[in-house]
Amino acid sequence: MKYFSIRTKLILVLSLILLSGFLLTNIISYRASKKSVKASIIDNSLPLARDNIYSEIQKDLTRPIFVSSLMANDTFLKDWVLSGEIDQNLIQKYLLEIKEKYQFFSAFFISSTSQTYYHFKGALKKISPNDPHDKWYYDFLKLDVDYDMNVDANEAELNHLTIFINHRLVGYDNNLLGVVGVGLDFDRVAILVDYYKKKYNRNIYMVSPDGMIQIHTDKSKITNLSIFNIPGLGAIAQDIFDAKNTPSFFEYDSKKSHILLTSRFIHELGWYLLVEQDESLALESIKNTFVKNFLISLVITFATIIFAILVINFFQRKLEILANTDKLTRAYNRNEFEQRFKYMTNLNRRDPVDMSIILFDLDHLKQVNDTHGHLFGDTVIKKVATLAAQTIRQKDLLVRWGGDEFVLLIFSDMEQTRQIAERLRMRIHTHNFYEDEQYPPSIKKPLVTISCGIAQYKEKEHLNDWVMRADKALYRAKAKGKNCIKEAEE
Repeated sequence: MKYFSIRTKLILVLSLILLSGFLLTNIISYRASKKSVKASIIDNSLPLARDNIYSEIQKDLTRPIFVSSLMANDTFLKDWVLSGEIDQNLIQKYLLEIKEKYQFFSAFFISSTSQTYYHFKGALKKISPNDPHDKWYYDFLKLDVDYDMNVDANEAELNHLTIFINHRLVGYDNNLLGVVGVGLDFDRVAILVDYYKKKYNRNIYMVSPDGMIQIHTDKSKITNLSIFNIPGLGAIAQDIFDAKNTPSFFEYDSKKSHILLTSRFIHELGWYLLVEQDESLALESIKNTFVKNFLISLVITFATIIFAILVINFFQRKLEILANTDKLTRAYNRNEFEQRFKYMTNLNRRDPVDMSIILFDLDHLKQVNDTHGHLFGDTVIKKVATLAAQTIRQKDLLVRWGGDEFVLLIFSDMEQTRQIAERLRMRIHTHNFYEDEQYPPSIKKPLVTISCGIAQYKEKEHLNDWVMRADKALYRAKAKGKNCIKEAEE
């Protein structure tokens, strides 16, 4: 930073403050919004979606439970079994009526007496503990429950995936007569779950108490995947099951994102409803807003910086003019002359350059001031400065040394400097300084001329010594009668 100018440092600091301010403001705003959205998801939207889905699933899946319960308490079915299962057309007709009346995918009855699997299409088969398709039946009988649900391939419908609601059928003396129930087309339930998923923009599935996924839009996961084996979710699976009696909230990290999860136990089904929200998707709009705000802030920052640079440069030039020029004549002042001298003398060490100065002042300025006033005298000084600026070359320097005294820094040898001094002397001598003034003929008009002392720079010469030699030459020009040029003595 020590190699930078104050102006550059100021612009860098201003840019850093603006960029840091905009960046911090956007980051703080983003974090606050992120925290607010997450709190809203946890406290409101996710529980609301879970409870709504729970209510709708209850409505759609408890109906077949109710129907299977009616079947289990139907006296016709009990009497038919107790009478010896004689007319199979009666049970077939009964099951068909149940299926068509309630629009189920299947309706069935398994007799514990004859071990016959009755279907609405007729007697399907004899069940056996050695048949893998019949394992569910024997597992259900071991459970101390009136009804149960399971997802399995429907052997009577070409192994189509089906959600079965199984209910015990007991006689009047509470002895087991068999298992009765209905089946829901899994595709229909999957479509229902997929509808909920799109409606609430959440991932929805149901699992049994052993952790196996029972209902999911991805069929390959059903009864084949346990949530204990899902990365991230497996670590909190037991906590989900432990919170059986209370709707709960959890969160975990999957392979790609952070997941917010809420669960609720569905007592009628004996399954857990899990509703997930991908936090990154929920925050996508906030991220987009953050990026847009940051880009807008960046544009505003750069626009502000550019404007600041223009303003700083403008006032810097103003200050430089005030610091380095004379207010009256717009000629350079001593400060600029000294800076230029230092620069050129340093340059002379590497690449010598001829330099000379012309020190001149006005010969009769006191008479002009006494006759026409100091304001007119200032006008004369300004005009002399203008004529001097027009006489020198662009690379040369005009300096007001003080009062009516000026210095011309000429980058040339003595011969060229002498010619420039003579041209200036003649221009001032022949110029009519009174042409714009209305004076009576009787008013005296003192002649405006200049006297000049010139001196060439000597190697390693101090500035004061150089000017002093030119000043002595100027005094000799004054002593000779003014309006002339004298060279400094060696």
